[in-house]
Amino acid sequence: MRPAGLHGVIAPIPTPLDAETGDLAPVVLRHVTRALLEAGLDGIAVAGSTGEGELLDEAEKVQAVEYLRDVVPDDRWLIAGTGAESTRAALRQAQAAAAAGADAVLVRPPAYFGSILPPAAFAYHYARIADESPVPVIIYNIPKYTNVALSDAVLRAVADHERIIGFKDSSGDLKNFSAFRAAAPRLAALMGGGHLFYPALEMGASGAVLAIACFAAAQCAQLYRAYREDDRQQAGALQERLTPLARNIVGTYGPAGIKAAMEVIGLPCGPVRAPLVDLDARARARVIDALTAAGLKAAA
Repeated sequence: MRPAGLHGVIAPIPTPLDAETGDLAPVVLRHVTRALLEAGLDGIAVAGSTGEGELLDEAEKVQAVEYLRDVVPDDRWLIAGTGAESTRAALRQAQAAAAAGADAVLVRPPAYFGSILPPAAFAYHYARIADESPVPVIIYNIPKYTNVALSDAVLRAVADHERIIGFKDSSGDLKNFSAFRAAAPRLAALMGGGHLFYPALEMGASGAVLAIACFAAAQCAQLYRAYREDDRQQAGALQERLTPLARNIVGTYGPAGIKAAMEVIGLPCGPVRAPLVDLDARARARVIDALTAAGLKAAA
């Protein structure tokens, strides 16, 4: 049974890897997921950008969903990051994630030929996946990593597709987020930048998929709740604490920084997968400083 409504704060959980073998570490994955949900989050996304999804085998992506299906309750979202260079392969991944128990798929755009694809090609890609995906589709705009910036024309073209339920915009541009919302007002609008969570809510966001929620879960959930309860002062104060974390950890160091931050707060997820590189001592110290400044205690 799928959760009602795509809203709230969802953590795009890192993929825990065994330090010796480099394989997926299911016990750690389940432990970390339980901790984040207990902190008040509305769901978990696996195999996304933070989850090093493009470095995982297709089988590993499916396993991540399978390992978490009985951990994530029916009233929370379990979303699988999918996407591939061909529409055929992307659909296969969506179907595999659905069979493993995902409630929805978060689909990044094809990137290799992205610079020569017109908006109509991207629209076809998403519509074709949604036509045959057993679970709903969330469009994922992440130009930082794909080097493809989806246009609002793509959203407009698929806005009425009943199997497409939302979009996640990680462009870091509120004007782009606003254009997406205007192009597809029916879709759930999810912010992907932690430094823009509060302003996105003011612009009508239904929620967010935030990397900072992996190591500041309670604070992100509190911000969302305060805003919904019309406590703008509290929500604004929380945003001020979270913005440096989004910029100095997520924005600067990516998955390696997020895993370092999680280790510091007591939720270690192991190393990143090559060719990504773990943080050196100096960068790790900066992560600790950012967490300390935000009032997040380091693990004893």
